Amino acid sequence: MGRLIRLLRIIRIALRFGLDEFAFVGNAAADRGGRVAGLVLKLLPYRDLAAPRAQRLRLALEALGPIFVKFGQVLSTRRDLLPADIADELAKLQDQVPPFPSELAAAQIEKSFGRPVSELFASFDAQPVASASIAQVHFAVLPDGTEAAVKILRPGMMPVIQRDLGLMDSAAWLIERLFADGKRLRPREVVAEFAKHLNDEMDLMREAANANQLRRNFAGSPFLIVPEIYWDFCAPEVMTMQRMYGTPISHVDKLRELGVDIPKFARAGVEIFFAQVFRDGYFHADMHPGNIFVSSTGQYIALDFGIMGTLTDIDKNYLATNFLAFFQRDYKRVAEAHLEAGWVPAGTRIDELESAIRAVCEPIFDRPLKEIKFGHVLLRLFQTSRRFGVRIQPQLVMLQKTLLNIEGMGRDLDPELDLWTTAKPYLMRWMDEQMGWRGLIHSIKTEAPHWATLVPQLPRLLHKLLATDRLEGFDHIVRGLYAEQRRRNHLLTLGVALLAAILAWQVFEALLH
Repeated sequence: MGRLIRLLRIIRIALRFGLDEFAFVGNAAADRGGRVAGLVLKLLPYRDLAAPRAQRLRLALEALGPIFVKFGQVLSTRRDLLPADIADELAKLQDQVPPFPSELAAAQIEKSFGRPVSELFASFDAQPVASASIAQVHFAVLPDGTEAAVKILRPGMMPVIQRDLGLMDSAAWLIERLFADGKRLRPREVVAEFAKHLNDEMDLMREAANANQLRRNFAGSPFLIVPEIYWDFCAPEVMTMQRMYGTPISHVDKLRELGVDIPKFARAGVEIFFAQVFRDGYFHADMHPGNIFVSSTGQYIALDFGIMGTLTDIDKNYLATNFLAFFQRDYKRVAEAHLEAGWVPAGTRIDELESAIRAVCEPIFDRPLKEIKFGHVLLRLFQTSRRFGVRIQPQLVMLQKTLLNIEGMGRDLDPELDLWTTAKPYLMRWMDEQMGWRGLIHSIKTEAPHWATLVPQLPRLLHKLLATDRLEGFDHIVRGLYAEQRRRNHLLTLGVALLAAILAWQVFEALLH
């Protein structure tokens, strides 16, 4: 019954803000019944259709509650799926949720640790300092006098989340089947992606582990501070960390008063971003201004680690190759990298893809950040992607979202920042470390323990293989080895040595018998 009531409320809010307009675009509008339904709905007295459609969508999501607000935030990153006006408007969504009573916060803490707040902390501020859709934060003092910030999950959220996710998935299923553009928009994939990130955020032990990992990655960094986690005071519903003092990054005038070198500070932000992405393959994926503060020493302070992005070595190398080629205006190399990665169909003409990429990117070079609208650039890139059948990579969606956040903060800090000039030296250094002699040494160090374990086992493994009747499978392995040799000449010596060892072992076995 509760789910039905919730569904009726969603329908009412959708009609109130005229969201049926989206349903009749490109499909039902062409049908007479759809047009008639649209005319009838416009006669409803409580409908307000004066605002643009994108603004009405944002207002509807805010009226539906915090889960739908968070869904809109995630949806705003999918500029490959949304028109520009809607993506821009959804990017304005912010968690503006009243705090829950301090009595509930205390009850949640007692439930998690089996002890009352008065015994667990030396002091606990009942007034929250921040409140969002998933959790809120209180300041406290630990028994040893350490100042801390305690993040507490909003009670009773899981049933609400599961109910709304179910409704979203059902709506996505209908969109896929009823509308002409439904399959291309992949709404169920978007809902599943949102559900994954939301479920991750509901486990504060996971968030604490995320923070600890990022803190280790930037240990001793002159640019970024990550709060320490106090594990004895953490549970799935409660996370306790070091209390941080700083100025919100959006207060640029205050930062200038404090003597922060804004251009230098903005360049440091670019280096932090590229270090997370290319050095670590592990990055803070929710870097909006509310989650970034500035310390009295002019360092970034990162907060809220519920959403983190990860990249494989293959992803990092692909992105670095593209970024570097892009900075060098080598659009042919960008097109070739897409083809090599299998992101475009095999028959794609490199010269046509190169020309299309050049048309998008060339106008933004040699321009300060204040003159570049990355949202429009990304939109044109996605339009080009669709034209050439480029496969959207789900693992890069969070990176796209983070890049847009970085661009927005950089624009607020220093509109004159040259993003390309700032990033290029870092990427050149990273590529040298990965691809040059330093990269070779690093790879040898990484693989040495594996080879040290494997090499002594080779005689036993070869004997076991030859002692079985699976020679046909062995022959297949040898053929595969020869194929690999033809593709990579540097494995030739290893292949010959391996075959020689096998033949010697066969002779030895024959002598024994």
